[in-house]
Amino acid sequence: MDIYAKLKELNINLPPVAVPAAAYVPFVRTGNLVFLSGHLAKQDGKVWVGQFGKNISTADGKAAAHAVAVDLLGTLHAAVGDLNKITRIVKVMSLVNSTPDFTEQHLVTNGASELLAAVFGPAVGAHARSAFGVAQIPMGACVEIELIAEVG
Repeated sequence: MDIYAKLKELNINLPPVAVPAAAYVPFVRTGNLVFLSGHLAKQDGKVWVGQFGKNISTADGKAAAHAVAVDLLGTLHAAVGDLNKITRIVKVMSLVNSTPDFTEQHLVTNGASELLAAVFGPAVGAHARSAFGVAQIPMGACVEIELIAEVG
C-alpha cells in the first residue's frame, strides 16, 4: 500500500513542519527511531484552545486529535523523506487539557490513533499509547500529542 495514495484517498494534504515555539527541534532521529516533539491541536491555522470538562466536547476533542495526527504526519514526512519507509508507529503520547473530573482522555486520543491506523494499516499503524489528563497545555491548547516511529 502506498501511503501517499492512502492520504489522497483520505483527502489529507501534509502540512509543512511547524516552527518550534520554544527551545527544541521538531524531531530527532536516532538509529531507526524518529521521535516527534509534541504538536498542539490547531483549528483554522490557530491553536485550538479549550479544556475538556469545561468548554469543549469529547467529539470536538477527537477532531482536534485527528488534526494533530495530520500535523504529525507532515513532520514525520519531513523527518524521513518518504512515509512508505515507516515500518511501525511505535508509541503515541497524548496530553489532554482537562478538568479534574473529565475522564475521556482515551476517547479524545482515539482521533489520532484511528487516523494513524487508517493511513498505515493495522500492521504498521497499531501502536502503544498513553493518554493523560493535564491541568494546562502551552497556549491553552486542548490537545498535545507526540509520536515515536520506526523507519526501515
